Amino acid sequence: MNELKEKLTALGLSPEQVDGALKTVSEFVKSKLPPEYQAMVDSLLAGQTPDLSALSGGLLDKVKGMFS
Repeated sequence: MNELKEKLTALGLSPEQVDGALKTVSEFVKSKLPPEYQAMVDSLLAGQTPDLSALSGGLLDKVKGMFS
């Protein structure tokens, strides 16, 4: 997470803008996921490694086109 913050800061964003951008992206990603998977996004942004075993069963296929 710190690496991402550093990259955004290097683009000229203030710390407040970086936090706002990350919050916006997080909310967008979570809005595209079923509720039971939204905590994984929070875990990733907190620098933790979430349990990805729940991603089996087709969820990865559903998420693949999320940003296209």
